[in-house]
Amino acid sequence: MPATTTPTAGAPRGFALWNLGFRPFYLLAGLFAVLALALWTAQFAGWLAGSTYMRDPLWHAHEMIFGYAFAVIAGFLFTAVRNWTSRPTPTGLTLAAIAALWVAGRVLLAISWPLLAAAADTAFALALAAGIGVPLLESGNRRNYFFIALLLAIGGANLAFHLAMSGRFDIPVRDMLQLGLNLIAFIMALMGGRVIPMFTASAVPQARPVRRLWLERVALASLLVLLAADLAGLPPVVVAVIAGISGAAHAWRLALWQPLLTRGEPLVWILHTSYAWLVLYLMLRALAGFGIVPPNLATHALTVGAIGGMTLGMMTRTARGHTGRPLNAEAVETACYVLINLAAAVRVFVPLAAPAFYRDAVILSGMLWITAFAAFVCKYWPILTRPRADGRSG
Repeated sequence: MPATTTPTAGAPRGFALWNLGFRPFYLLAGLFAVLALALWTAQFAGWLAGSTYMRDPLWHAHEMIFGYAFAVIAGFLFTAVRNWTSRPTPTGLTLAAIAALWVAGRVLLAISWPLLAAAADTAFALALAAGIGVPLLESGNRRNYFFIALLLAIGGANLAFHLAMSGRFDIPVRDMLQLGLNLIAFIMALMGGRVIPMFTASAVPQARPVRRLWLERVALASLLVLLAADLAGLPPVVVAVIAGISGAAHAWRLALWQPLLTRGEPLVWILHTSYAWLVLYLMLRALAGFGIVPPNLATHALTVGAIGGMTLGMMTRTARGHTGRPLNAEAVETACYVLINLAAAVRVFVPLAAPAFYRDAVILSGMLWITAFAAFVCKYWPILTRPRADGRSG
């Protein structure tokens, strides 16, 4: 992480949105998280009877996976790869053009041109792969080459989903959504293993997080085995066993990072709690495979709790660090973290405990999500659009 300084009265002014990848994509992701969920929640509640945007739950899932989450990944990797390689990633007009592809995909789908949206989304995925691939290859950073393949795989799953929805590709569309979720879960677990112990040790002096190589490998490999099992369409009981083993491995992994010691550090505990939602997702998938709980509860433990919480945590932390601000969560950030965890808890546990209140739980969870991301956008709009507080580039 870059060094941070306290903003001064002489900090540079101007428009800096295209200075580095995290800036436009974090802002676009935040705005989309608010607008898309507001429309979805209003339609689900029956408040927008005439609207058709994302009325199909499949399209709602698609946009949150391949729209929202992919945008955050883009911003994070464009920024991280520059640090890993000391080589430039897209900025300026190039970065603006890549962001425009993402926006085009969202707009074209909203106006019911799904095939053009598919073309824009595919071009976006290719541009992301090239944007990180060039500096990785030029620098010989072999350790992170696989991120190129992961971005292309997400783009491929997205394209396959579009073609299946249009009837041009005879595959179950839900399989492509699950593939996208599995790939994002893998990225989250991989990067979590790299940064959560490090952030914990630096923020909590008494913490001694442990990383055991064999457990790291088992935990990550188990997610890839689960991905393969989903693609192969293995029996639910087999998938349940794999998910249960994976959940146990990730629970052990998280315990070694000493999450309870981070209670006083919101920028760190949000990452631990988000990872705990990943563990819960895997355990709920195991229970769902045995017919004990509905599968959609597992899905929302992942999407709202793990992905929603982890992306908010990483966006706030990296935005503060890469704009020269202290790595301290203020009241707004802490409120965002609490709200997103409440949104996940309501979405998962209320339907589980009281199925009769399912509709109310979905609406309340949506409103909590919207409030969390609206607060993020209001707080971080000036941070993401203005130059660094310390006058450095980026």
